[in-house]
Amino acid sequence: MKRRTKLLLTATLLIAGACAVPTPAIAQPGYSGPPPRITCSSDDGRRNWCDIGPSRDVRLVRQISDSPCIQDDTWGVDRRGLWVDRGCRAEFFIGRREPPPPPITVTCSSNDGHRNWCDIGPSRDRDVRMARQISGSPCIQGDTWGVDQRGLWVDRGCRADFLVGRFEPPPPPVTVTCSSNDGGRNWCDIGPRGVVRLIRQISGSPCVRGQTWDIDNRGLWVDRGCRADFEAR
Repeated sequence: MKRRTKLLLTATLLIAGACAVPTPAIAQPGYSGPPPRITCSSDDGRRNWCDIGPSRDVRLVRQISDSPCIQDDTWGVDRRGLWVDRGCRAEFFIGRREPPPPPITVTCSSNDGHRNWCDIGPSRDRDVRMARQISGSPCIQGDTWGVDQRGLWVDRGCRADFLVGRFEPPPPPVTVTCSSNDGGRNWCDIGPRGVVRLIRQISGSPCVRGQTWDIDNRGLWVDRGCRADFEAR
């Protein structure tokens, strides 16, 4: 009897001990908010640094100043942080963002002259761009092609290749003053921007697109004394 009592007592203690062992805590995944945006200013026209912590991944989101903000010219990043110079004031995005997956190509055709729909999955208007028109009939967004709840549609003979995917937002526009002070050709950096318009001619020499200013693979160029303010986007 005593032996049975001891066995029962031992079993009870073992069960109680097992129940007393704490359940391992499950680590909760940390929440990381969106990378911060900061405004950095060269209000006195001199170089100024703004703290961005350990990050060295910075891109310009919005230029605020009239003075141009051009990477590695009037703004950049060094070991002290983000710097701006010569009157640049802008909003910057701090942090790394994964690039979107590459877009897919969809060929959509209105071979019989009637409206036809092509499947593009859950993508909608902002995710579709025409890459190449194939038909002789014009392909005009909102007129002979577009996107609705049924997908990508083409109409009235339009046939084209379309890119479907998530696209990076275009870089913000910047104002650049470009000068041919010595009468020779000079290039000005406009980064990845490919659309440029003349805002204000400063020189007495004429600034005529295709003759004394234009863009090529080196950037914005001016020639034969042209000096002007340009908007690049």
